[in-house]
Amino acid sequence: MSSTEVEVRATAAEAKRAAERGAKSRKIAGISVSYLILIIGCCIAIFPFLYIVSLSFKESTSLVSYPPKWIPDPFYFGNYTFLLGETSYIRWAFNTFAFAGSVTALKIFFDSIAGYTFAKMDFPGKEILFTFVLATLMIPFAATLIPAFLIVKNLGMVNTYWGLILPPLASPIGIFMMRQFIESLPKDLENAARLDGCSEFYIYLRIILPNCKPALAVLGIFVFMTQWTNFIWPLVVAKADEMRVLTVGLASLKGQWVTNWGVIAAGSVMLMIPIAIVFIFFQRWFIAGSMAGALKE
Repeated sequence: MSSTEVEVRATAAEAKRAAERGAKSRKIAGISVSYLILIIGCCIAIFPFLYIVSLSFKESTSLVSYPPKWIPDPFYFGNYTFLLGETSYIRWAFNTFAFAGSVTALKIFFDSIAGYTFAKMDFPGKEILFTFVLATLMIPFAATLIPAFLIVKNLGMVNTYWGLILPPLASPIGIFMMRQFIESLPKDLENAARLDGCSEFYIYLRIILPNCKPALAVLGIFVFMTQWTNFIWPLVVAKADEMRVLTVGLASLKGQWVTNWGVIAAGSVMLMIPIAIVFIFFQRWFIAGSMAGALKE
């Protein structure tokens, strides 16, 4: 091998190593930029929460201090004691748990069984009926608010749990979600169960539901968060103080001239805690359900 060939090979090897180092550097730079963007996004997202937490531990006189202090000095727990002792917060919390929990449980049952019906069962007019169900998504909530209230009023359900719970069950988005997920399940499972003489409800209960845990988790979290923070419907149908939910109760603490924002901030912090706990507890199933459609494609 001549010296010229050796030099050419050495030059080529050096160029290859330089290209690899350049590619590696670009990859590291891309990852660094991605993490930087994510960190900035997280800071922007968490800023309001940290600000509310800081306000909840301050006295009202220090809320407008300048320059503002992020860390309360000293920590003031009077907002929480006032909220729990001088208001109906515990009653509001119970109403909210009953309202959001009942709607979530009933929505999971009705939407999953309706999704199973539209996905796996054949009957005349199924596609037309499903189209009508989806068409209701185009009807804005404001257009149904007054008719729904009049129906509830005529049935004598104002200031009752039934009045709070029943109307939100009519949302069709859960039926669509469950139908799309159940439709992707293999038909061999249900066909084998039918050959064994199982009823449709047994197939739904023992075969379909256990395979729908990710979708049920996504639907449950979505419905619970929506109803936990629901404001308009509880404001309209539950006017009595003992029937208020947390969102309406906290709004009622705002005075016409003077408002204790520290108390409202403390209530907002306590309002967010159950949502965070639910999401953390069901996070694994939520992510699995969110990724299920993409993985099956």
